[in-house]
Amino acid sequence: MDEIDPKVDEAIETLNMKDGPTRRKLIKGTGLVSATAAASALLAACSSNSTSSAAATKSTAGNFPKTPAWQFWFVNHVTTNSFFVPTQYGMADAAALLSLPTPKWTGSTNSVAAQMVAQIDAAISAKAAGIATTLINSSSFTTPVGNAMSAGIPVLSYNADGLVSKSGVADIGTNRLAYVGQALYTSGQQLGQRIKSLIPTPGLVPIFIETPGTGNIQPRYDGAASILTPAGYTVAEITTTTVPATILANEKAYLLAHKNVKGAFAVDSTSTSFLAQALAETGLSHLPNGGFDTVPQTLTNISQGKTNFTIYQDPYLQGFLPTLYLYLFNISGGTLVPPDTDTGLSFITKSNLAEYNKPSRFQGSTTAQVYLPRPSGAIQNPMATTST
Repeated sequence: MDEIDPKVDEAIETLNMKDGPTRRKLIKGTGLVSATAAASALLAACSSNSTSSAAATKSTAGNFPKTPAWQFWFVNHVTTNSFFVPTQYGMADAAALLSLPTPKWTGSTNSVAAQMVAQIDAAISAKAAGIATTLINSSSFTTPVGNAMSAGIPVLSYNADGLVSKSGVADIGTNRLAYVGQALYTSGQQLGQRIKSLIPTPGLVPIFIETPGTGNIQPRYDGAASILTPAGYTVAEITTTTVPATILANEKAYLLAHKNVKGAFAVDSTSTSFLAQALAETGLSHLPNGGFDTVPQTLTNISQGKTNFTIYQDPYLQGFLPTLYLYLFNISGGTLVPPDTDTGLSFITKSNLAEYNKPSRFQGSTTAQVYLPRPSGAIQNPMATTST
């Protein structure tokens, strides 16, 4: 047998190939000007074949098998609210990770249950692979959710899970698979405790709310009142509506008529974002205020010392996790049933604001996905470490 240049032998050995006569003849007959070129060509060709083979067999991310292009639907109660921008990024990112179409984003712009029900019905008619929706009350969604589940379409709730009784016991009224979102009544209780720490002497405390009675924010008010009322505070539930200009006007009107308030607080993102302005324009900017969520104006108010705190519930996870859970339920033949998941309760103050104020899709402040290095040091429960 003819000898082969050591460089070709080295290439064959590197690639763990059998040194058979056919391969030797192939290499000898390539017409390449040198053994080095032959070896390089062999390595490049085999590497290319390996890459092409991998590309041909890859069907989706990770080790998951190829699946249908499952189309999930998110039916929301305030589709244009800036709070849910991170939620939409979360669902899109999870879908991209799983090689799925971006879930449909639909519902109502101002918490009209009938409009949401119509979209759930549309998802059923379209044979959606899964539905995630906000259960803003305990009665409107029983039938449509039941219809979806009966049709074999898994349904999750996120952000709101139906009304909660005064004792904090859930009354969801549907047979959805699981809830992904904040423990709302508990978050209201924590709001009450924080108000007590800022206002040690009981007095009149207004708590502004866009839509009283809805399952995403009423439990927060009820939780706060359960802490404050027994402690001697007079708690006033003040409706602001879902229209931004009206929210500010309603907050100012109440404050002008009640100059004896001890502070001003809110249980929804938009009402919270206007508190500092309402207090400033009514001569009460010295009073404490705070509420919920990380919309840009609220974070700006905290950075400028105009708002004392806001409570974070991670809207990104409220889009990412339902998408992941619906995928796992489908790919497992329904055996991986999603769990109820609390997306968190963290107090954001001026002392820890920088961690949340960096531009990212996680906070909805930029479309670009970025890596945010974690601060060094010990990891602790955020509720246990945030300051008053």
